[in-house]
Amino acid sequence: MSNYKLGSKNNWIGRTSDEQLYLNEKIQFSSIKNPLSNSQNKTIAILGYSSDEGVRRNSGRIGAALGPDAIRKQLGKMPNHLNKETQLIDFGNLECNDDDLEILQKDLSNAVAFLLENNNIPIILGGSHDLAYGHYKGLLKHIPENKTIGIINFDAHFDFRPNNNGNSSGTPFYQIATDHEAKNESIKYMALGIRKDANTKNLFEFAESHKAHYLEQKYFCMTYLEHVELRLMQFTEDVDYLYTTIDLDGFSSAYAPGVSASSPMGFSPDIVLKSLKLILESGKLLGLDVVELNPNYDVDEQTAKLAASLLHYVIHKL
Repeated sequence: MSNYKLGSKNNWIGRTSDEQLYLNEKIQFSSIKNPLSNSQNKTIAILGYSSDEGVRRNSGRIGAALGPDAIRKQLGKMPNHLNKETQLIDFGNLECNDDDLEILQKDLSNAVAFLLENNNIPIILGGSHDLAYGHYKGLLKHIPENKTIGIINFDAHFDFRPNNNGNSSGTPFYQIATDHEAKNESIKYMALGIRKDANTKNLFEFAESHKAHYLEQKYFCMTYLEHVELRLMQFTEDVDYLYTTIDLDGFSSAYAPGVSASSPMGFSPDIVLKSLKLILESGKLLGLDVVELNPNYDVDEQTAKLAASLLHYVIHKL
């Protein structure tokens, strides 16, 4: 069993009012072991995946374990436009115990399935991108067997690396693809922002052989907005549910310097917000996460603020 820590009010700071004008006033706290009794009202569940073991295994920069709390500290300062009936609950953090990443992924899977069963919309804060495997498996447990989940990955990397030497931040979608392959199914996957200077030819070949959809970074921009929207709509129409994962290292380091693998050659927030709008309007979103924030390398908390702003947009559009 991985370590589990309850959420802390210390991570939700900011201005206060008498009208819950800020999210630090709106937030509630609960345990995945003994949750708050949930009404039929919409509940947004925040859960942290406080681990960078997958980044370490993938030879990246350590520090993403600090990401979930750094996002909370920026999100709490932001205005609250949620209605009174909508609950926003912090369920704390799952942490890697004894470098056992595989157990952590399993525990996240169980936690996500539990949150969905209790009428929560899971928003997972990372942490390294290996959380995607646990998150997806948890979503899969919740849906009927004859339904499909489409994965939309905002990322510079496919994360299709083989896991022959263990799971890592580079393997989650390879794991998902091979799980489906074992059942004679195909992965429903779209990556937005892929860069040729960040993926080997073997990864492109794997994507092609598994009929993965992707847009290279040079086309994932506002100049090609109509094309991006068309590709997204076509993908969305072909699945029953959507799992969306936002890897902050896909953004240019001009916007996101504090990540596990930074590059100036990434995408910008405007095209991501346009894409998220389409995803949310589909009504098919089942779970979302933001990953790879590394506060050790952040500048003026810019990357944490970017992550918080993206989540602020999502939770108010759900």
